[in-house]
Amino acid sequence: MSDSTSTRLIIISGPSGAGKSTVTRRLLAECDLPLRLSVSATTRKARPGERDGREYHFLSQERFDELRRQDAFLECKEVFGRGHWYGTLRSEVVDGLAEGTWIILEIDVEGAVEVMEHLDRNPISLFIHPGGMEELERRLRDRGTESEDAIQSRLETAAKEMRFLHRYQYEIINGSVDAAVAQVCQILRDHQEKHTCSKN
Repeated sequence: MSDSTSTRLIIISGPSGAGKSTVTRRLLAECDLPLRLSVSATTRKARPGERDGREYHFLSQERFDELRRQDAFLECKEVFGRGHWYGTLRSEVVDGLAEGTWIILEIDVEGAVEVMEHLDRNPISLFIHPGGMEELERRLRDRGTESEDAIQSRLETAAKEMRFLHRYQYEIINGSVDAAVAQVCQILRDHQEKHTCSKN
């Protein structure tokens, strides 16, 4: 993938509970750049209200395995040990960038590192977190949707993910969603301006 397209590929990662999905949704709605969220592929069944090609590309295990053999994924893995696979299709990124859009990959740290290692140049990479493990635990508990075991598991995973912070270009502390969205959008604008100037 060339330098010019890599500058328009964005990776957003962060531990569960950090608010990365909220920031990404707001960014897509409010930032004045042609942004598009890459749609991941999965082998799990669609849930009520989900539509193929919108939330995910819902694939059979056989089709997913075939695409893996064809090296069609930038990254993929089995998630949560439930037997469901998730992955980022290379075509989602390449085709979107060819159309002139900025492609956002909202993926976990393991997937992000794998994508970075597949590319000649690093994309714009942002790590979103709430400012510390205590704040992250508070947010997870305030959700009121998970068991104590699930919370502890997410905290253990988050602690491991935080160790990869140095692999990202930017650290976004999500104390305020408005501020985080504004910060990320400005970072992207700065990259656009820098790239435009370098071509002139």
